Parts: sequence; structure tokens; C-alpha cells
Amino acid sequence: MSRYYVALGSNMGDRLAYLRAALRELKESGATVVRASAVYETPPWGKTDQPAFLNAVALVESDLEPADFLALLQTIEAANERTREVHWGPRTLDLDIIYAEGVQCDSAYLTLPHPYFWERAFVLVPLRDVAADFSYRGETIAHRIAALPDAAAIREVATL
Repeated sequence: MSRYYVALGSNMGDRLAYLRAALRELKESGATVVRASAVYETPPWGKTDQPAFLNAVALVESDLEPADFLALLQTIEAANERTREVHWGPRTLDLDIIYAEGVQCDSAYLTLPHPYFWERAFVLVPLRDVAADFSYRGETIAHRIAALPDAAAIREVATL
């Protein structure tokens, strides 16, 4: 059984409904959602001329290998009207494996840990809900969040 930390995001349509649908569909696929964070409204990152996002993180256990788990996430995205037209652009649903316990991978299809997760407050703030003692490369998540200037713009808005 593998343990995956999955970032969920949406900034189109009924954003909260898309996040909740993703968790429901993960469970229906046979995965176990161990814990889920609160939902946070966050400013867009990368491409900033778009609506605010709702973001969350879930700790998910699955029998699937990382590449197959990523394929499942992409199937769930597609079932929820996700299109990939603009890099970092608006989307109904974005599901990313940000970290997998005991797994490192660097392929054309999948990189683990996610190459940007430690730089993104919109990932780390909800990750802290799920794993308050998380650390990466010798730095605690609390210390890392405090060092990110955009963390102050993130606000809790709902629960999953």
C-alpha cells in the first residue's frame, strides 16, 4: 500500500463541488482517503490573471504504483471537465501527487516529490493540516510556510 499526498485545486465553476467530487471518485476507485485538509482560497500562482483557486491536500492510500495512481488522477480530472489548454491556466480540477512516502521518481511522465511543492504556500498550508510534522530536506513545514511571502494571502473557507 502506497501513501500519496495529493494536492487538489479548482478555479472554474463550482470549485468546492469539483474538489468534493475528486475525493468521492478516489474512494470509489478503491483508494482510501486517510485525511483531508480544510479548503483554502488562494491567489493564482504562475499565471496570475485568472480567478482565485480553492485548494486542499489529501493523504491517500492506494495499491496503485505511482504512475498508475497519476493516471487515475488524470482520469478523475477528465471526468470533471479538466482541459489542458493553457499552462498554469484556469481549470475545473487539478490533482497532483506532491509527495509519496518512500518514493523518488524522475521521468518524463512523473516527478516525485513534485518539483515545486516546497515553493508553493497554496500546497503547504493545506499539507500542514494533513501532516503537521512534515519536513523536507531538514526543514519543517511550519518554518517553510513562515518563509513564503504569499502564505498570508491564503484563507480557510470550507471543509471537504
